[in-house]
Amino acid sequence: MPSVEEGLRSQLRNIEIATGRSADEWVGLIRASGLSRHGQIVAMLKSDYGLAHGAANRLALTALAADAPVPVSDPVDELYAGRSPAVRAIHDRLWREIERLGEVEVSPKKGYLSLRRRTQFAMVKPAARHVDLGLILPDEPVSERLESAATFNALFSHRVRVRSVDDVDDELVGWLRRAWERAA
Repeated sequence: MPSVEEGLRSQLRNIEIATGRSADEWVGLIRASGLSRHGQIVAMLKSDYGLAHGAANRLALTALAADAPVPVSDPVDELYAGRSPAVRAIHDRLWREIERLGEVEVSPKKGYLSLRRRTQFAMVKPAARHVDLGLILPDEPVSERLESAATFNALFSHRVRVRSVDDVDDELVGWLRRAWERAA
């Protein structure tokens, strides 16, 4: 199973192909700018080079990590550190289905993983005894299982509380696939 780290490397390769500049060249441009704060770097890359937010974010994180004295650890391991092995097992089962969708850009955030295609379509966030799956499915009706995300996260229309590996079933995978397809 490909890791988050492999997904991040794939994202950098896609940025290199799209821009014609290597990640090392981008890091050099960022260093030459003299900027050292993530938000400033992202804003500069978007305004000066016309990069999309996801690409600017990944390059900013890459440049900051390159300058960091301590190696960056696996973001998934960090998310699940100190959590129940059962919650990590739910994530791993859900992640196998996410990988089957096709191209997915993973952007680790503080406390969750943002999933994008052309636009964001989902997020995976560990909780104490389950994994929250936020989805963008504006035309999908709310149900007992496919909850409204209004009080969870305003970026998403729905939330599914994945309480066991068995909850990663055809219905959940169908919602995930529809969200992924909308983000094309």
